[in-house]
Amino acid sequence: MTFIRTDLQFLAAQWEAAKLEEKEAITRRRTIEDQIAIAMSLPEQLEGTKNELAGIYEIKVAGRLDRKVNADKLQAIAEETGLTEHLSSLFRWKPEINMGAWKSAHESITAPLLDAITTTASRPSFTITRKD
Repeated sequence: MTFIRTDLQFLAAQWEAAKLEEKEAITRRRTIEDQIAIAMSLPEQLEGTKNELAGIYEIKVAGRLDRKVNADKLQAIAEETGLTEHLSSLFRWKPEINMGAWKSAHESITAPLLDAITTTASRPSFTITRKD
């Protein structure tokens, strides 16, 4: 029984070391990604994709913005501004923005509703491929 416990303890120690190495690698990678974002002059709130060639590398950065909707405030604003009829096409209820419809809607409809939406940038994702 002691052999198995010792073996299990050894494996747990290896796992712990691997997790620490993984955490350090993620930190290093994210630091490099932040430097790439600066070198590419990416806006802090990047939405969409930006591609750039760097020698033998093609760098693709995809940025997303997370939007949270205050449903009560949204409905109150829509009611005050007479835009209630547009809510079902612009939002999903649990209100989530239908970005396709939102982007194609006229600003006179979307601008008054912006007060009910909180927008924060999420971390961009990076893809780097070697072009040999």
